[in-house]
This record gives sequence, C-alpha cells and structure tokens, in this order.
Amino acid sequence: MSESERRKFSRILYQATAHLVAGEQHWSTNLLDLSLKGALVETPTDWPSEAPSSLQLQFKLGDSDIELNLAVAMCHQHKDHLGLKNISTDIETASHLKRLVQLNIGDESLLNREIDELTHHNQS
Repeated sequence: MSESERRKFSRILYQATAHLVAGEQHWSTNLLDLSLKGALVETPTDWPSEAPSSLQLQFKLGDSDIELNLAVAMCHQHKDHLGLKNISTDIETASHLKRLVQLNIGDESLLNREIDELTHHNQS
C-alpha cells in the first residue's frame, strides 16, 4: 500500500511563513502543506538536534490578520523538513482549517469523511 493510500487526511499545498514555538524558544520556518491532522514545514536553519516533542505552529491565513495556532507534536524529521501532527486545536482555528481544506480539496463528501475520521480518532 502506498503512502497516499495509507494517508487518511488530504494534504493541501499551502505555503506561508510560520513560527514554531516551544516555551521561550521560537523558530522561523515555512509551511509547505497542511491537512486536518497535521502539517509539513521546512526545517528551520537553527533547529536543535534535540528537538522539542511538543510545539505550537503559528501562521497567518493569506493576507488576513487571522492567525492559526496549532498544538503539534513532531512525527518525523528530515534534513529539509519536519512532519507535525496536530494534537490540539481551539474551535476557531479548527473552523478556519476546515474551511481552508474544504476550499482546496473541492469534495464535500471527502471532507466529511475526513472530519468523521478525525472525530473518531480523537474519541479513541
């Protein structure tokens, strides 16, 4: 089974300047793609070898003043990118993220299946 067949959440290409925050530490990065369940970002140039396990991913939607703030955990790290898993999101951020994914995948039934999967996963 290919990785795309195993993946339960559609990724959308979404490039934006972002910040990773762990306590008092801050790193600038670039967001590469998003899903309802996570994100892929460029590895910051000053990224520590002992990466924090719990982070906040912060970025703005387009040219708006809307800032999304996701509590994430690191899933994988490569030389040029970090895979992040969304572990907690406030309702406002979740609504904006859902709308962003909805506009980009263009398939309401697929979006509903992904939301059902996310809801089921979070209740387990």
